[in-house]
Amino acid sequence: MGYAMSRLEIESELFDGGNTVHEASSSTRPGKPFPKVDDEISQLTNLRSGPNDRLHQLVPGKQQLPVSPVRMLAGREGNYSGKGRFSSADRCHMLGRYLPVNGPWLVDQTTSRAYVSQFSADGSLFVAGFQGSNIRIYNVDRGWKVQKNILAKSLCWTVIDTSLSPDQRYLVYTSMSPVVHIVNVGSSTTESLANITEIHEGLDFSSNDRRYSFGIFSVKFSTDGRELVAGSSDDSIYVYDLEANKLSLRIMAHTADVNTVTFADESGNLIYSGSDDNLCKVWDRRCFGAKDKPAGVLVGHLEGITFLDSRGDGRYFISNGKDQTIKLWDIRKMSSDTSCNLGYRNFEWDYRWMDYPPQARDLKHPSDGSVATYKGHSVLRTLIRCYFSPEYCTGQKYIYTGSHDSRVYIYDVVTGAQVAVLKHHTSPVRDCSWHPHYPVLVSSSWDGDVVKWEFPGKGEAPVLANERRVRRQYHD
Repeated sequence: MGYAMSRLEIESELFDGGNTVHEASSSTRPGKPFPKVDDEISQLTNLRSGPNDRLHQLVPGKQQLPVSPVRMLAGREGNYSGKGRFSSADRCHMLGRYLPVNGPWLVDQTTSRAYVSQFSADGSLFVAGFQGSNIRIYNVDRGWKVQKNILAKSLCWTVIDTSLSPDQRYLVYTSMSPVVHIVNVGSSTTESLANITEIHEGLDFSSNDRRYSFGIFSVKFSTDGRELVAGSSDDSIYVYDLEANKLSLRIMAHTADVNTVTFADESGNLIYSGSDDNLCKVWDRRCFGAKDKPAGVLVGHLEGITFLDSRGDGRYFISNGKDQTIKLWDIRKMSSDTSCNLGYRNFEWDYRWMDYPPQARDLKHPSDGSVATYKGHSVLRTLIRCYFSPEYCTGQKYIYTGSHDSRVYIYDVVTGAQVAVLKHHTSPVRDCSWHPHYPVLVSSSWDGDVVKWEFPGKGEAPVLANERRVRRQYHD
């Protein structure tokens, strides 16, 4: 045992002395220094992704982060946790240092723009939605075989959003139409042609007294699978009762398009919304009907909001904005003032066909209430999405996002550093998704490619497909 521990100490020193693997880098953000994130989110992130302090007492060597795998394993063998195994924070510290930056390997390649790419909650399925009316569901556990190829019905422009039910039996998809369609994912039929091989039931979100059309930009199943919550181009949030098969609520939520809605946590009581009116709002479902007013408003973006992702704790969430920033929010800092002055732009600009003005890049909202701001990626032409990295394998210590410049960016939540930039695509990356359990990330782009990035290492993560390395095409 003495020899074994001496050998471990030597290897530990070697590992601590230099990084020989692709780990999260410590690169700093370009430009101005990143302002300190408030102590609470820093502590919460460190608690979820940092090793136990007792490790340094049992395993000698340099006390620096990240702790090498050899020292972590030595600590586990010494039972420093008192449980005989790694804690969840230990696991995140081990896995979170290995970013999915190797590759990419091709998952699928089409001639149609990809708009949606999402793992299911358990990582067994992957959903990709394309402008050419196709939605493909891949079985990740069976070598990424196409389990369901859905040809969407009455598609207006593109597949804008999809959502899987909590039991993964049903999928809904939206387009620039008030009708959301629902498909049985669990059926044995692979080729799901709308109302030919399978029924794609239409759920009409328009009320009987309204005769104009609108689009659904964002849709989510409730945590119990009984309702759908949606954000629309007519400035509203909708709630659809699936059991009663009817629209149950409409709220005039914003003064511009509601581009994104999401639940704050598993309770389903709180909903976050983001809009082209530059505001994020918090809604308490328990007050729906009694008062159609938000529980609070969060101000800080200078342009419209394209996407929101919740940390899942009912407290923190992030937003992607057309002002080319991601912002981190704490809803305890929300305001009750819904009449915020939003007239801070003194130039004409439209993100659909114009570049962001250079003079606007350093502007800051005078009432910015965000916890932190992350810059470097580009939000143009489409509603680009951002997310927290998975809790299970990273402790949510990263934020990642697609970008108009054809890349995927990964930021450190606490330091704001760009720890990785993934380069392969030749067109905007609207969506990307990190596997909930493994260092695997899938990105999809308007170039039609759906590709997989990994950190396979030497057995650290399973091989999830029969990969073939992407052959990049270069054009003069």
